[in-house]
Amino acid sequence: MTAPPLVDPAGGRSPAAGDGPDGGTPPDPSALHRTGRGSTVPLVDDLDPSQARPDPAADVVAIGEVPPVRRPVRPERRRLPDPPTDRLRAWLVTAGLALIGGLLRLWNVGQAADGGVGGSGSVPTPLFDEKYYAVQAAEVIRNGGIEDNQAFGVVVHPPLGKQIIALGEMLLGYNPTGWRISSVVAGTIIIALMVRVVRRMTRSTLVGAIAGVLVICDGVSHVQARTALLDVFQELFILAAFACLIADRDQVRARLNRSVADPDAFLPTRGPGFWRRSGERAGVALGARWWRFGCGLFLGLTTSVKWSGFYWIAAFGILSVVWDITARREAGIRTPVVAVIRRDLLPSLWSLAVVPIATYVASWWAWFASEDGWARHIFVADTENWTSTGLQKIAAVWHNSLWQWTWKMLDFHSSLLTPTNPADRHPWESKPWTWPIGTRPVLYYVSSGQSGCGDGRTDCIGRIFLIGTPALWWVSLFVAGWALWRAIGRLDWRYAAVLVGYGAGYVPWFFNLDRQMYFFYVTPLAPFLVIGISLVLGDVLGRARAGVEKRFLSVAVVAVYVGLVVANFIWLLPILQGDPITQDRLTAETWLPSWG
Repeated sequence: MTAPPLVDPAGGRSPAAGDGPDGGTPPDPSALHRTGRGSTVPLVDDLDPSQARPDPAADVVAIGEVPPVRRPVRPERRRLPDPPTDRLRAWLVTAGLALIGGLLRLWNVGQAADGGVGGSGSVPTPLFDEKYYAVQAAEVIRNGGIEDNQAFGVVVHPPLGKQIIALGEMLLGYNPTGWRISSVVAGTIIIALMVRVVRRMTRSTLVGAIAGVLVICDGVSHVQARTALLDVFQELFILAAFACLIADRDQVRARLNRSVADPDAFLPTRGPGFWRRSGERAGVALGARWWRFGCGLFLGLTTSVKWSGFYWIAAFGILSVVWDITARREAGIRTPVVAVIRRDLLPSLWSLAVVPIATYVASWWAWFASEDGWARHIFVADTENWTSTGLQKIAAVWHNSLWQWTWKMLDFHSSLLTPTNPADRHPWESKPWTWPIGTRPVLYYVSSGQSGCGDGRTDCIGRIFLIGTPALWWVSLFVAGWALWRAIGRLDWRYAAVLVGYGAGYVPWFFNLDRQMYFFYVTPLAPFLVIGISLVLGDVLGRARAGVEKRFLSVAVVAVYVGLVVANFIWLLPILQGDPITQDRLTAETWLPSWG
């Protein structure tokens, strides 16, 4: 009678006779192992009494007796694979994509301006809201870091964004290229950060490269990186804060894993007996977490550009604490919430609350040093007209000029309402429910009577629309649904992080729907949309060791989609950067009636 084949506990078939290297007797079953996560499991030969499987009836007891209690074995949670080892190739890919995207952002960046094209003809002037920020940046240069005191509240944002624009004007002068070169640099850094963040989240250089291509081809990121507005700097700092948060998550888990493997890797808790015992129950102290500190610093810079950065401070702070709790639970801590309160809460408050606030205050350095900056020595809670009495009361709590001026800026934004008369409304205003698929863009630039769209033609026109590339933005609702399912149904932290980052900049706009709103407010959301799409494409690609047919099909699907995004972006490029085109071409590029 032929013995049955040996069976691998993982479900595979063990070598039988004739399966050995020379076709003879297979190796000794006791020497065969299956490698698991840090362990080896010997194969079992049912015919060998010394390797007999456990008898399932061994725990059967007589009626009335208590069966033996066995400690349950907790299943190991899903973990990402180790980081890829192609570090040199990854950096080359990052640099290459950043170079390509940077050159694309820079090409003819000074071409479009109101009152002239690139300086030819009449004197060019800033377009759209550049009329505020490019001009205020010039004032920053003239006044040593602050805007002019114009005796009215036109300064409604913190100073950092305008100071960054001023750096470009200092280098290249007060001209369209000088206004926008800082935005070009910020947009280029965003591309590099995108590659690195997605590579870390997916452990795939290929998926990171795909994310870099997608953000290059995003119409919102492209237009904002070529315009002297504040939003691209907020986009940069939010993405940098998110990158630090992801790196901190990896570092925390690495330290906890090391402490479990080597209990002597960290010094024991010192102090009185009760304090030492509570520390031992809470697990090891994680030491300095510089990535988390960096996250707080960038969140502070975000708020120093626009007040709305506060939303990400709250969202990322909560996300960090939740990740700390899950990390300690996975490390075997029985009371992870108590452990985080004992070990991580105060350092988290320092890094993600105190540091951002201190950074915001420090961004007003030039205003503190001035004597004639707007509201420098005025208590606006006592002298200015306020729309919100509640905000005025909060401001009046402390007689500090910066404290009161900060709340006065918030009062301005909360009272910037949509006119009730439709005839008085801004023609390009939109509401947040239209933003995910970008049904109402913003028109930045209009020109006519140009040449350059055909031989001898002088009736060319130019437009710059802030439009999200449809191949990216029109799938946003599907991506959101998939992300919710993965985050809730599969507890995939990567999709949860994307939802938190996107929601922090999107959901708050629904609490004041009477306010004037515009599509360019989605600029900080664009990176999270790209990350979400990249994660979905990574799921489509699957594992590199999948079957040939499955791998070929998945690569083909991803390649076709990325190709469509690139082709869509190239088609829309003329109306993303104001190139001369014919009226027929403009009609062909405005896909929706609401775009016109």
